[in-house]
Amino acid sequence: MSEPLTYLSQKNIDPKERLIFALDVETSDLAKQIVTQLDDAVVFYKLGLEMFLGGQYFETIDWLLARNKKVFVDLKFFDVPQTVGSAVRQLTNRGISFVTVHGNDEILKAAVREKQDLKILAVTVLTSLDRGDLNDLGFDCDPDALVLSRAKRALAIGCDGVISSGREAKALRANLDANFLVVTPGIRPVDNTEEAPSDDQKRTVDVRTAFTNGADYIVVGRPIKLAPDPYAAAMAIQQTIAEVFA
Repeated sequence: MSEPLTYLSQKNIDPKERLIFALDVETSDLAKQIVTQLDDAVVFYKLGLEMFLGGQYFETIDWLLARNKKVFVDLKFFDVPQTVGSAVRQLTNRGISFVTVHGNDEILKAAVREKQDLKILAVTVLTSLDRGDLNDLGFDCDPDALVLSRAKRALAIGCDGVISSGREAKALRANLDANFLVVTPGIRPVDNTEEAPSDDQKRTVDVRTAFTNGADYIVVGRPIKLAPDPYAAAMAIQQTIAEVFA
């Protein structure tokens, strides 16, 4: 059987929600300014460690939800299982959509037991790591193999999806069923970083490639935030998404 031309997501997701903006800023006030500027160009927001340590994290979440935005808590919980389970439980019934968890089987199991209305996304391999970085960490394998192995285990445990580079999304779709979520960070205008050596993302793809490889959502930060006109940059991505899913 020949390989399908695309692994395009068939899930019933509003195309405008497939773009998640990484709200990686220092303060709640700055976050609100950016959200206001992006207006209807972005529906879904990811809040990570920088926002968390800046204070008013949950106040910002509530502010977003009150404006009919969707929220992705990206704190990559990684601790003893009981602590991770308790942390996940603290996020339930708040209107949050996704939360990331990093770690071994027991950590993921603890998160899944407490998830209730949340969707648990297991971190596979950070998009800032390449083969050399994995060797330094003691993983004697390439990123593709490690992502697939970790994804299989996470999904068997009951996680709702994974965080994966768009470079590995196709292998996940080819080897696993289509029911789980693939959320892809490391989105850049082109699918490599040869022209941007200071970029800390190493396994990148462009918007169209991420989706044709099987991503359900993409996470974009700097290409929008650092654009001369962030609203126009976000709308251009939305236009590409609309074309891909037309």
